[in-house]
Amino acid sequence: MLMKKARIAVFVSGGGTNLQALIDAQKNGIINNGEIVLVVASNREAYAIERAKNAGIEAVAVVKKECNDQLDFENKVIDLLTERKIDLIVLAGFMTILTEHFTSKYPERIINVHPALIPSFCGKGYYGLRVHEEALKYGVKVTGATVHFVNEIPDGGKIIMQKAVYIEDGDTAQVLQKRVMEQAEWIILPQAVEKVSAEIIKAL
Repeated sequence: MLMKKARIAVFVSGGGTNLQALIDAQKNGIINNGEIVLVVASNREAYAIERAKNAGIEAVAVVKKECNDQLDFENKVIDLLTERKIDLIVLAGFMTILTEHFTSKYPERIINVHPALIPSFCGKGYYGLRVHEEALKYGVKVTGATVHFVNEIPDGGKIIMQKAVYIEDGDTAQVLQKRVMEQAEWIILPQAVEKVSAEIIKAL
């Protein structure tokens, strides 16, 4: 008998390194209760689209500036998710803020990875290299990554998993960003996706 799996959509904007970590985790059996069936890109040039195609996963670009407004953009994405019967949304370097109109439709069904230990260096404006620049500027000795549920407050949803990464002498924001990805994000994001997928399957 075929095992039922949670249907996953991964939202991306750029290179898709976190998407690749998820694809690899699926191949290696780390993600077993879920299956990535759709990649939604906010940018037609995103290399993540190539990664999806190489893995045989459907990829669709929905570009905000080609829509009438935020509401139109979100409704187009919602239609896409509804058509594909998506159970779980994973934000993996997705650079478009989603409003309550969107997030309220998927309570505890959207997860995000943030490159710091929430509640440090998070919230509006804290994304990409800026997170690591601020951590270095502040002089913290430990940083890391957090996987959390997404609600209408940026980085405000319930924490699912965290992993710490030590800051080393001479770290630049770029060096730290790479270490946080390798030692934290790429490890806990697949683990969190599996954990939430298993819970979704149980509830079905």
